[in-house]
Amino acid sequence: MGTSDNYDVPPLLQDLKVTIHNSSMIFPSREIDRKSLVLSNIDKVLTFDVETVHFFGAHKDFPPHVVTERLKNALEDALVVYDFLGGRLKLNLETKRLEIDCTPEGAGFVVASSEYKLDQIGDLDYPHPAFAQLVQKNKDFLKEGDDPLCVAQITSFKCGGFAIGISTSHTTFDGLSFKTFLDNVASIAAKKLLAVRPCHDRHLLAARSPPRVTFPHPEMLNLNDLPKSNIFEASTEQLHFKVFKLTSNHITKLKEEAKNSISGDTTTRVTGFNAITAHIWRCKALSCDDDGNNNPNRSSTILYAVDIRSRLDPPLPKSYTGNAVLTAYATATCREIEQWPFMRLVQMVCEGASRMTNEYARSIIDWGEINKGYPNGEVLVSSWWRLGFEEVDYPWGKPKYCCPVVYHRKDIVLLFPPVDGGGDGVSIIVALPPKEMERFYGLFNKFLGV
Repeated sequence: MGTSDNYDVPPLLQDLKVTIHNSSMIFPSREIDRKSLVLSNIDKVLTFDVETVHFFGAHKDFPPHVVTERLKNALEDALVVYDFLGGRLKLNLETKRLEIDCTPEGAGFVVASSEYKLDQIGDLDYPHPAFAQLVQKNKDFLKEGDDPLCVAQITSFKCGGFAIGISTSHTTFDGLSFKTFLDNVASIAAKKLLAVRPCHDRHLLAARSPPRVTFPHPEMLNLNDLPKSNIFEASTEQLHFKVFKLTSNHITKLKEEAKNSISGDTTTRVTGFNAITAHIWRCKALSCDDDGNNNPNRSSTILYAVDIRSRLDPPLPKSYTGNAVLTAYATATCREIEQWPFMRLVQMVCEGASRMTNEYARSIIDWGEINKGYPNGEVLVSSWWRLGFEEVDYPWGKPKYCCPVVYHRKDIVLLFPPVDGGGDGVSIIVALPPKEMERFYGLFNKFLGV
């Protein structure tokens, strides 16, 4: 099967019975210099929080109370290395730009426990709404209205396992730099040298002066135009959440379908990501029903994140902290998506990534200097598949699983590795209105031939 065993939602605990024992602020372990960190035009539109939960099994040498103390100390040292993380977002009144005021105001730290064992809470890779209890949302730790950029919560389970829930402002990290941050926290906790010395220079992604928009950017929504739905906005609709699981054999099958669906030689590199993204695109486009009017001439745009660190000239340091990811896109009508050979969709996904040259990336950044806007499309594929959160080696071991807290956005599809590092497959987290989910489910299996 290309999905979890049945279409019905598996039995889930509605309440993890989490008790908060202590909420406090933690501060840099040493004095830091007061300064302002300018945010890039990529950073400034990502003002929402990213919440992740990292699950760990019991470890005889690291019971939860030991991990709690070790983690707290490591984060205090990390607030020195990442001196902006204990600061606060502010608007520079002169430049009218959002900045991070690098102050020692600190991060949040919460200690909690659940009345359940880890193996009682269900499938870790299912988008479980109750996992929100493992990440602290109340940030008024010291004063009303305070909004730390980072809050960590450690929740122990009856079995000795535990979860570390981390909420960070997306202005601080993209997926790759957050992985580096976790590697460094793990190294500090192990009393080792930093895994990577991070680069915090956001000026490396500053707009050119004067800005030069040298390409059209249909993937961007200008807020000066007629208002449209923002892909990052939470949906008010009822949504069903589902995990679609592709094994390595499924992925190979999709790649072979692409290669066999068009005659003649092709220079397109059929990667697993390109094939999976094209598969998601056709399922999403053909399952959308536009208020009962299934219009074959409707245009469908898929967005997907591309890391630009190595694509710029000169390249960004691999250790660049901040958001160095832009959205590539592919657009076609629903009729084309339904009738074209699968390889054509894969080619379009590949072309979208290839489009992201140094000049194109700089053009998008300059577009953001002139306009206020967001990436805009029918669906955004956000891949955490190869980020390696599950490979971070803490003194208490690697996580059993890492996942996002479910959020109410129907147009963002997440790719994650399987639980417990289970092979080369991928878990695809989808949230859609019920009728759309039924169609998506049917198309997903139909195109896989299952």
